[in-house]
Order: sequence, then structure tokens, then C-alpha cells
Amino acid sequence: MQMYPLEMEGNSNPKTTNKPKYSKFTQQELPACKPLLTPEIVIAAFALIGALFVPIGLASLHASRQVVELVHRYDASCVPVDDKVGFIQNSRTDKTCTVTMTVPKYMKSPIHVYYLIDGFYQNHRRYVRSRSDKQLRYKSAAHLTSDCVPEGETADHAPIVPCGLVAWSLFNDTYTVRVNGVVTQVNKKDIAWKSDKNNKFGKNIYPSNFQKGRLIGGATLNESIPLSEQEDLIVWMRTAALPTFRKLYGRIEKDINANDNVTVVIQNNYNTYSFGGSKALVLSTASWIGGKNNFIGMAYLTIGGLCLSLAMGFLVLYMVKRRNFADPSNLSWNR
Repeated sequence: MQMYPLEMEGNSNPKTTNKPKYSKFTQQELPACKPLLTPEIVIAAFALIGALFVPIGLASLHASRQVVELVHRYDASCVPVDDKVGFIQNSRTDKTCTVTMTVPKYMKSPIHVYYLIDGFYQNHRRYVRSRSDKQLRYKSAAHLTSDCVPEGETADHAPIVPCGLVAWSLFNDTYTVRVNGVVTQVNKKDIAWKSDKNNKFGKNIYPSNFQKGRLIGGATLNESIPLSEQEDLIVWMRTAALPTFRKLYGRIEKDINANDNVTVVIQNNYNTYSFGGSKALVLSTASWIGGKNNFIGMAYLTIGGLCLSLAMGFLVLYMVKRRNFADPSNLSWNR
């Protein structure tokens, strides 16, 4: 028997439905801005973007070109033999190396000292995961080393702090800087992010059993200094996203004049030869935009120039072939 709508009103057990409760959100009836892109608005928008981006690009490019940067690759020149891997792995060889650079322009302090490594994939999944963040932060988590294999425990099953391949491979080249023959202090304080020091590394966590195994990966740590103050380690533990990266080694708090000779005595300890990598020393000043980076300025100039070109092209087209907006006579079926 067919049931009509009026009869359904009196039905005490109506059929259930999946119809949602009415609201302006579910029915897409909320107030919305629906701009009409007239030729005038499009031309003005492109012109405004271009007028903003071009000055930003010029300022960024100028700031980048004001940065003075010296880069000296030393991994090849600091090993005098053909068997570079054997040389670097031999603990009895003298690995002292001296490089000299001439400063082309005045360098205003602070002058940042970086080490640059190429061909080191710190973003490898197994490498990135080989660490224990809880162990670095909490004293009660020293035993949490399951993610740190093969550098989680010693041969007698004592936990390594800090554990994992990231800490184990800590960079251990050292630099002694002389300017015109005078030793210049490299300040290694405050080279790590403040948030990392305060939130990721505990003030009561001290290294233990670190680099005590048969195979030494990199630098050792002072067991009397808490991890929150071992800034070389903190800088290294912030892994890089790309295989070519630079990390801050320290700062020179002294101006260096043009044509000064900078001599750097390097202890070439870090093994990049086994995986075909390279090392370089970088001295660089900084500007309001940071270090030397022409890409940002060029990107702004390119986008700004393109927008200005489009604005000019649309303006010429609009002036030559002007037509009324929303004129139905321009529809194809009305022509």
C-alpha cells in the first residue's frame, strides 16, 4: 500500500534518514568573497606585486653581495700520500696542515667560521633514526638505546651516552686561526640554537662510555661537561637535509682588513675519504639577510620582473582591444 506524505506525518515510527542537519556550513551558504577579475584589477595586481618584489630583490641581492666569504677546500691538499684512507685512519701520523688565505675585502666582525662537508648524507633514514632523544634530555632514560644500534651499548652492555651514529660521527677537525701571524681567538660560545640547548639536551646529562669502542667515529666528549654545554655536539646533532652542508664552528670577534693574511692550522682528523666526500673551511661575514645567498634576490627580481611584464602586456592589450565587461554580444553564439 502506498503511503502519502500526509499519512507519514501521523506515523509514529518514520523511516530513518541519513540526511544531515541543515546548516549554512554543510550547505556551503556561508558568506564568501567572489571578486570579479576585471582587466583593471588584474593589471593593478600584477603591477603591485612587481612593484613590491623588485625593490625587495634588489635589496636582498645588494645585501648578499656585501657579504665577504672565503672558502678553502683542504681535504686533498692536507694528505700528502696517495692512500688517503690509510693516512687518516693511522693514529700515529701527524695530521697537522696549514692553509693561508688573503682577505680580498674588509671583513667586519663577527666573522663566522664554518666547516663545509660535501657528500655526507646526514638525511639517510637509518642515520637520522640512530639516536635517542629521550636519553639526551632525561637522566632516567640513559638505558633507552634500542634505536642506537650499533652504537647503543659497549661490549659489556653498558649504555653509551650519547648513543647512536649521529653522535658517534661527530666532526673532529680543529682550526687555529692566525691573522698576520697573530693568534686570533675563535669564540665557540653560543654557536648552537638556544632552543636546542634548553629543550633537547639535559643540564644533568653527562657523556659516558662515548667513543670507547674498537672503532672511533669522530670527536670525543669531555665527561665532566653536561650535554647542554657541549655546543659542538648540539650543532652536529641538528642533521642536514642535503649532502652538502656547512655547520658553525665558531666566531672571530675581530675585524679583518683587506689584504690581511689569514693562516689556519688544521688538525685534519675527520675521515671523509672513505665515502668520497670533501671538506672545506669557510670564513664569512653576515648581513641582515644572513650569509651569502644570491638566489633569494634573483628569485624576487625574476618574479617581480615577470609580473611587471605581464602588467604591461595586459595594459597594452586592454588599450588596443578594449571591450565592455560582461557584454553578452561577445558570446560566441551571439556573434
